[in-house]
Amino acid sequence: MNGVQVRSAERALSVGTWLIVAGAMLYSVLTVTPLMAAHTPDGWVWTAPILPLVVDAAVVIVVRLDSVLARLGGHGGRWPIALRWMTGGMTLALNVADSALNKDLVGVAVHSVAPLLLIVTAETGLAYRRAITAALQAQEAQQRADREAAEQAAAERREAAERRERERREHDAQLAREQREHEAALIREQAEREERARREEREREEARERAEREERERERREREQQQRERERREREAAERRERERRERIERERRERQQREERAERERQALLAAGPAAEKLPEDQARARVQAAFAAELPVRAAAELTGWSVGWVSTRYQELRDSSLPAASEPRALEGASL
Repeated sequence: MNGVQVRSAERALSVGTWLIVAGAMLYSVLTVTPLMAAHTPDGWVWTAPILPLVVDAAVVIVVRLDSVLARLGGHGGRWPIALRWMTGGMTLALNVADSALNKDLVGVAVHSVAPLLLIVTAETGLAYRRAITAALQAQEAQQRADREAAEQAAAERREAAERRERERREHDAQLAREQREHEAALIREQAEREERARREEREREEARERAEREERERERREREQQQRERERREREAAERRERERRERIERERRERQQREERAERERQALLAAGPAAEKLPEDQARARVQAAFAAELPVRAAAELTGWSVGWVSTRYQELRDSSLPAASEPRALEGASL
């Protein structure tokens, strides 16, 4: 029997069992409800279907869990057996109770059909499922053993093939190793010859590089010597120019100081003459105004020294101020040019 046939048989068993359970439950509810209604107070008649439903629910639990345990090859122990027989007995007692109370033997026989069928079907289905599970386990064990034997045989064949392949590879590897050793010896000899040639070429290259390096070093020393000589000449020329500049500035300073001293003496001489008794000639008046301007005398004092009017003296002061601006900026310009 293959797996498809086993699954078909299990499906037929499951469908038949649940049809019988559903029919027995419906018949039990219809049969027991009038009995419970007759023995229930008037205000609680609506609770009559609860008891048959509770008992039938226990039957459903027993049937369902027994099928699962049987499929898994397990066993629930004594309590599932007790629950199964207790629910079966309760269903049978509830279904035949009304006929038994009325001493109706035919009714007892008729109403006991569905509960007995439910009890026997539950036990028979459990036995069937256990038998199917045992057969499946035996079949799976046989298949597993056959598969292991086939795998063992395949492993032995594979091991033999691998051993032959390993021996062939070892032989090929031995030949290849000998060939490689021979080729390696030839390559080593060739490499040694090339290494000697490279070493000789490297030595020649190093000698040439050493000669070039010495030549570059000699040229570098010569350039540095020329650079130092050029820097020395430039430094001496710069020092000479700086010395000449300082001497020129000092000479110009002495000349300027001499001119200032001479102008100061002339100004002092002009100012020492005192106020003019009469109006001086214009050239003498201009000389006295210039001396008064250099001495920073007021315009009125300069007018008294020349005998000319304050306005004329004020005009000469303004001319002297205008002419003194370029003269004052000339020394600064000379110093900036020298720097």
